[in-house]
Amino acid sequence: MNNIPEVKLGIVAVSRDCFPVALSVKRREAIVAACKGAIYECPVTVENELDMQKAIADVNAAGCNALVVFLGNFGPETPETLLAKYFDGPCMFVAAAEGDGDLINGRGDAYCGMLNCSYNLAMRHLPAYIPSYPVGTADDIASMIADFLPIARAVIGVQNLKIITFGPRPRDFFACNAPIKGLYELGVEIEENSELDLLVSYKAHANDERIPAVCEDMANELGVTGNNYPALLPRMAQFELTLLDWAEQHKGDRKYVAFADKCWPAFPEQFGFEPCYVNSRLASRGIPVACEVDIYGALSEFIGACISGDAVTLLDINNSVPASLYEKEIKDKSAYALTDTFMAFHCGNTPSCKMCANRAIKYQLIQHRLLEPADSEPDFTRGTLEGDIAAGDITFYRLQCDSEGVLRSYIAQGEVLDVPTGSFGGIGVFAIPEMGRFYRHVLIEKHFPHHGAVAFGHFGKTLFEVFRFLGVKDIAYNQPKSLPYPTENPWS
Repeated sequence: MNNIPEVKLGIVAVSRDCFPVALSVKRREAIVAACKGAIYECPVTVENELDMQKAIADVNAAGCNALVVFLGNFGPETPETLLAKYFDGPCMFVAAAEGDGDLINGRGDAYCGMLNCSYNLAMRHLPAYIPSYPVGTADDIASMIADFLPIARAVIGVQNLKIITFGPRPRDFFACNAPIKGLYELGVEIEENSELDLLVSYKAHANDERIPAVCEDMANELGVTGNNYPALLPRMAQFELTLLDWAEQHKGDRKYVAFADKCWPAFPEQFGFEPCYVNSRLASRGIPVACEVDIYGALSEFIGACISGDAVTLLDINNSVPASLYEKEIKDKSAYALTDTFMAFHCGNTPSCKMCANRAIKYQLIQHRLLEPADSEPDFTRGTLEGDIAAGDITFYRLQCDSEGVLRSYIAQGEVLDVPTGSFGGIGVFAIPEMGRFYRHVLIEKHFPHHGAVAFGHFGKTLFEVFRFLGVKDIAYNQPKSLPYPTENPWS
C-alpha cells in the first residue's frame, strides 16, 4: 500500500537529576534490545531543557516521525513534556517498573513520575498516547511500542492527509453532510471540485499510452469469470489514471490523499460507466474513494487503512436479514440473535481481495432501473464489482463531524458470516453482538449517517486509541446487555 505512512520510531529516555542517570540508560538499552532493532535509540538522556533540545535534534536527524518518551526513573516534568511539544509527530509516554535491581540505588520511582508527567502534559494541552497501564519491564514496554506503531501510523496519516472531492453530495442526500470544521481541527486539508473538473480531466486522458497496461492488470485481477465486459476496461482504466494523476498533481504539501466522489446520477451517463470497480482498486492500494461525496467516510476509511495496513471499504448499513434466512443459515450455527445481524451493501466498491471468488464486473441494478430504458441491456450502468463479501472478522466504525460541528465516532467489532446473501451489489451478512441496541441507541440516537467504514479484522482497541489521540470525546461502541445506554428504557 503506497498511500499510508512508514513509521520510524525513536526512543528517548529521561532522568530526574536526583536519580542515577545510569538507571534510565540501562533500562532504555534493555527496551531497545527487546524491540530487536525496530526502534532508533537516541543517545541523549534528557535531564534538562538543553538536553531536550539535543534529543529533538538527534531524533529529527535520524528521520524519526514517532517518539517514545521513556521515564527510566521519576523523570524531569518540564523537559520530558517539552519533548512532546517540540517533536513533530505523535509521542507515547511509558515508565519503568521496578525489579531489575535493588530498592535502594536501583529504585527509580517512575510509577510516581508518570502521574506528574500526565499532569504536566494536560496543563500544556499536549496530546500524547499513554497505554492502558504504562508501567512495565523492557518486554512489557516493547509490547506497548508494538501497539503504538499503528496508532502512530494513523495519526501521522491524518495530519498529512488531503481529501479531494468531486461534486456536491447527491440530491436529497443530507446524510453525507460534512462540516469541514472538524477536518481542520484534525489537521486534514480538503480540496473541493466540480464533477465537470473531473470530466474535463477524464477526457484529457483519452488515448493515454498507459491505458493498455492498466487494462491488462484489471483483466488479470478479474480473471476470465469476473471480466464480464472486456470492452469496458479501457474506459475504466482511463478513469483510474485520471484519479491517480489528479492525486499526484493536487496533493500539494500533503503526503497522502483520499477521494470522495459523486457517483450518481449524472456520472454514469456522462462518463459511460459506473466508477465502483475503479474505486475498489484504489482502495486496495490505500487510496480510499468514498461514494456519494462522503467526506468523513473517506477519512474513516483512510484511518482504517493506516491502522490495518490492509484494504478497507465503505458500506451502507443496508437492510435487515430475512427471518427465513436467519432460521435456515444462522440460528443453529451461532449464538447471534436475528437483531444482531444485518446486511451491509454498496454498489460495487469493495476490493476484490475482500470478496468471494465469484465476484465479477456487473451493472448497477438500481441505476439501470432509474437511468436506462425499461427492459434494455445495461450500458453505462456497467462497472460495479459485485458478489458476496468474504466471511471473516470485521470492525465497523466511523468518525463523523455532526451538524453542530462536533466530532463523534463509533466502533463495533463483529464478523461477516459465511452465508450466501442471494442479493446484488457488493454485499454480506454481518453480525455484531447487540447490534439491535447499538443501531437504536448509537446510530439512530446520535444521528450517524447510513455509511460505515469496514476494516477487515478486529481493530477496535487501536481505533479507540487513535480517536482519543485525535481529541474525539464521543466514542460509542456496542455495549453489552449488562451495560445499558443512557437513552435505553430500563423497562423495555
